[in-house]
Amino acid sequence: MLKHYIMIFFISMVPLIELRGAIPYSQIFGLPIVPSFIICIIGNMVPIPIIYLFARKVLIWGADKPVIGKFFTFCLEKGEKGGKKLQAKAGRGLFLALLLFVGIPVPGTGAWTGTLAASILDMDFKSTVAAVLLGILLAGVIMMTLSFVGVNIF
Repeated sequence: MLKHYIMIFFISMVPLIELRGAIPYSQIFGLPIVPSFIICIIGNMVPIPIIYLFARKVLIWGADKPVIGKFFTFCLEKGEKGGKKLQAKAGRGLFLALLLFVGIPVPGTGAWTGTLAASILDMDFKSTVAAVLLGILLAGVIMMTLSFVGVNIF
């Protein structure tokens, strides 16, 4: 059982998969729902300060490098595009927009992309972390509900 808890912790850290993949994994292996939820949230939050503080700088540095340049440029453009879209829709409600961007589990959104977008938009650190945490909680509740219903259907 400990092996599965460690797996969901690390799956929650992986970009694009995050807790959206870790929670269903936990339910497939029959882990208790509350501890799984808590571990997934912690795992998803661990990289957030690092992404906010360093990701933009690393991506800008690597954008003109021969091997990694295309990928880093893609990541920068995706973050800028997401940030501009958030800002255009939200205006002054950027906090709520970021929360919903992270919280609604659709492909291409999540804590990694949301934090990068907030960093590019120069949103302050505390607001970014709070919005992302609340978004992760929302996504976790949605995924746990869907996983629970899915497990009971089959």
